[in-house]
Amino acid sequence: MYSNSWLQFTAAAAKTQPHPIDAADLFRSQFRAIIMDKISGVRAPRQEVLSFMTKIDIFSGFLGAGKTTLLNRILSENHNYKIAIVENEFGKENIDTDLLVQTDREQIVNMNNGCVCCTIRGDLSKVLTDLRLRRSRGEIKFDYVVIETSGVANPGPVAQTFFMDDAVAAFFRLDGVVTVVDCKHGSATLDEEAAARDQVGFADRILLSKTDLCTAEEVAAMEQRLRQMNARAPIRRVNMGECPVDEVLNITGFNMNDVLDVDPAFFNNDHHMHHHNDDIHSFVYESDRPFNPMKLERYIASLTSVYGQDMLRYKGVLYLSGTDRRVVFQGVHMLAVSDVLDTWGDRKPFSKIVFIGRNLPEEAIKRGLATCLD
Repeated sequence: MYSNSWLQFTAAAAKTQPHPIDAADLFRSQFRAIIMDKISGVRAPRQEVLSFMTKIDIFSGFLGAGKTTLLNRILSENHNYKIAIVENEFGKENIDTDLLVQTDREQIVNMNNGCVCCTIRGDLSKVLTDLRLRRSRGEIKFDYVVIETSGVANPGPVAQTFFMDDAVAAFFRLDGVVTVVDCKHGSATLDEEAAARDQVGFADRILLSKTDLCTAEEVAAMEQRLRQMNARAPIRRVNMGECPVDEVLNITGFNMNDVLDVDPAFFNNDHHMHHHNDDIHSFVYESDRPFNPMKLERYIASLTSVYGQDMLRYKGVLYLSGTDRRVVFQGVHMLAVSDVLDTWGDRKPFSKIVFIGRNLPEEAIKRGLATCLD
């Protein structure tokens, strides 16, 4: 049992947390909130998605992969979604101008199918705020936002906006990252371009394009390589951007839930055997023993302080000593969030954490986590 004075100290510390909060500080406050919850009997606040928050998906993919082709289909087909596309003006290809209905000097245009397209010219937060205010004035209509990142960009900084920027986080919720990979030329691109590997590592969905130009063996080899890099992201083959909108919206990649879908094929091969020298890879840690919250807090703090820049995505369900409820957390680099779910009930408690990162010392991290178990 922890003392009341210790709890009062941590509660006071939480009130004075600096912003943006880093993963070490966040875990410290969140795990202590869980302990307070157990002692006081008051349920810790859930980070529920409020109905007024607009979901945002990030579309990523290296130059020539087919990302713009996919966006053009979304902007032209009748799918009954009202989507605001935030286009990166530095892309190799632009949105098809034949789809435009009208334009204005602020670079916000309405599309034939009722969607909206605008261009990033400065700060993303300002662009999203402008879209929100225009919608509130009745000037434009949209229910979802899709952000296109540059073909040579790491999607991480865009994702971090939704952790760090209060003006964005209050009205928009990051739904997931969709990455388009060129099957024909993707292997060489992944070998040569670090940004392409980062795009795969950040993905919640991977769309594999140009498979019609490859042999069955080449497609299978590419899919296996992508699974080694990112075990969480389902892979869908697409042709000329043909993909149901439902496959790239409402994918709940950043939901605070206990869904940790690891592709079963990831375990069918020895994931330590890499046919390519990919610096991005994924691994899973599992245990049926409870974590000591304070030990885990300290370990996560040290882990993110040393490897945070290389920890692309991580998500876990935690079995903690001192509480009968399930705890979930996820992070991007050094920024993370956590939440308390319902009780374990009749389910056998367990911990499962998926890490996706750049040259992470897998065995050392697993040993470190093991030292945090009770």
